[in-house]
Amino acid sequence: MSVRHLIITSALALALAGPAFAQDTHGHGHAETSLAASDNPVAKAFEDANLTMHRDMAIDYTGDADIDFVRSMIPHHKGAIDIAKIQLQHGKDPEMRKLAEDVIKAQEAEIAGMRKWLAARGM
Repeated sequence: MSVRHLIITSALALALAGPAFAQDTHGHGHAETSLAASDNPVAKAFEDANLTMHRDMAIDYTGDADIDFVRSMIPHHKGAIDIAKIQLQHGKDPEMRKLAEDVIKAQEAEIAGMRKWLAARGM
């Protein structure tokens, strides 16, 4: 992941988490919210995207750091795309909408590159 992508992804995560950003009990640093997801459709959408990303990142590890990294990063990047799409569906701030669009474009390109890399290795 490039430094630019790391900055964009971090900025989007912080912007979306806002003041509710806190270290969770597992030390993952994901946003906690005072809203029950079932009480708010936007919160539920973010929670669902986060749960999907974490489920999909639970890969069967091969022990090959390169392969395991790429196979873990694909769902991680897909999660960034999913939350950016939620922002575009519900967000109003033009700067954040532009950031979400940039995240989608960048992450889709990186996913394509990672899939190509895996395919070249028969995976």
